[in-house]
Amino acid sequence: MSPRPAKLKVQAKSGRPRRSRYHHGNLKEALIDATVRLIEESGVEKVSVREAAKRVGVSSGAPFRHFPTKTALLTAVAEQATCLLLDEMTTTLARHASAGPLERFRALGGAYMRWVIAHPTQFEVVSNRRIIDFVGSASLQPDNDKIRALMDGVLNEARERGLLRSGDIAAITLAARATAYGVARMYVDGHFAQWGVKDRDTPRAFESVFDLFMRSIAIA
Repeated sequence: MSPRPAKLKVQAKSGRPRRSRYHHGNLKEALIDATVRLIEESGVEKVSVREAAKRVGVSSGAPFRHFPTKTALLTAVAEQATCLLLDEMTTTLARHASAGPLERFRALGGAYMRWVIAHPTQFEVVSNRRIIDFVGSASLQPDNDKIRALMDGVLNEARERGLLRSGDIAAITLAARATAYGVARMYVDGHFAQWGVKDRDTPRAFESVFDLFMRSIAIA
């Protein structure tokens, strides 16, 4: 795997290893935060429930009633990540409520990339279905369905207005997700430097790619 790109300013920098601040009643959130830092420092292979407990400053057995396995812990990271993505995309649509459907769809693509830039570690976890229990999660599929519904909603409106080259909304949604995911994966895996894209130019690079996609689905 290529080295991870330097984090942009929109993401808080991770300093030296530190303990999460654990307050009574907030152990689950503290463990999730500790797990994200563990992944940033050592990779997902080094994550364990016991190590997360150590970082938080609780006994090694304390987390197991919340997260009995490493998979359960990583699934919680993915659930939090997907919730953040859904919030970002919902907020973006609200900000662009007066825009046309294709402008809103493009804005959703921008929201996705902003989320990836701000949360690259969470993106790596949620995109790796081999390390999380996607099917067994109570929120991952419903939240993904909500994100899909946001995309389908604006695309259906665009189709009704005669703005799309194709009426196959399912295919357009899949292609859009594949385009955004591919650019995000290249960014997180550190491939951009080989294509002459500096870290600070990541948002613009994504916009350029997604603009090409938008032109391919829209009637000029």
